[in-house]
Amino acid sequence: MEPTISRSIDVPAAPGTVWSWVTDLPRMGELSPENVGGRWLDGAGPALGARFRGRNRNGELRWWTRVRVVAFEPERRFAFDVRTPFGSRVSRWEYVLTPGDGGCRVTENWYRIGSWVVRKFMGPRVTGRADRPGYNVESIEHTLAALKARAERAAAA
Repeated sequence: MEPTISRSIDVPAAPGTVWSWVTDLPRMGELSPENVGGRWLDGAGPALGARFRGRNRNGELRWWTRVRVVAFEPERRFAFDVRTPFGSRVSRWEYVLTPGDGGCRVTENWYRIGSWVVRKFMGPRVTGRADRPGYNVESIEHTLAALKARAERAAAA
């Protein structure tokens, strides 16, 4: 399956460090312009099959999602599927880390999955975003820039 959107950035930090940031979903709100965090369910942390309840916001709009980790390859690949509170699958998010000189390349992929009804009606009403792919281009670029900035601050400290 090819991603709907894919963006990459070189981050001046070791893959293990970046891995710890992208798999820390409760703190993803520090990087993302829409996600505000959430919590792991069943006492689990990031692991294959782990479940997470994500919280998001757009201005005054607030909503939550069901998340399940579907790929967990330490320091290499982390992916999770997102579903509505009613169980409808809406997307997959994926982070791929590739070691490089002085750090790693981080690729963030978004896969648009789900029913036409959710995309056309439910999603825009709940999230306030009529153009989800257009917004997610900006969101991914924001998140990747925040990862790079975090690494640069850590290197300067």
